[in-house]
Amino acid sequence: MQKVSVYDSKALEILYNRYSPLLYTLVKKIVNDASLAEDVLTDIFEIIWRKIHLFDIHSGNVYSWLVTLSRNKAVDTLRRSQNREVPEYSKDYEDNFIIPKLSRIIDPLDLKTTNSIKDSVETAINKLTDAQKYVLYLAYYEGYTQKEIAEKLNIPFATVKSKIKIASTSLRDYLLKGDA
Repeated sequence: MQKVSVYDSKALEILYNRYSPLLYTLVKKIVNDASLAEDVLTDIFEIIWRKIHLFDIHSGNVYSWLVTLSRNKAVDTLRRSQNREVPEYSKDYEDNFIIPKLSRIIDPLDLKTTNSIKDSVETAINKLTDAQKYVLYLAYYEGYTQKEIAEKLNIPFATVKSKIKIASTSLRDYLLKGDA
């Protein structure tokens, strides 16, 4: 990322080769269209090139930053393709809603660590109720707001908020306790 920050195109190519399969898989799961996922992936690396100055080199969170950036861009693309309510795309919008702002207190993740905890995360998710999994899916992969989830499921907003909070807390607890 340091080399990308000085516009070393070879470094961007290395970054692309290392992370594009993972990011493409995430994006395709969200947009559910291979051609659109390829376009979004291209947009993601174009954003990285233009906005590398917004990445905190000292955080060590390359993996988390790339995954969050990809998820945000894919969800924005999905919402726009479905003509759902989204602000006009602008530099400010991109800087504030697409580019992640990660806290330095978050432990950095890398591909090796992520792969080593993948099974634990899947086990923890499988311990959630179907309703909890579904609201998390709608929020994370479909990009629905809590209000939109409530409308889609025809349930009170407070119920959606509660399900998301309980599901998130349960996931954290399963992972921290090693029950996953």
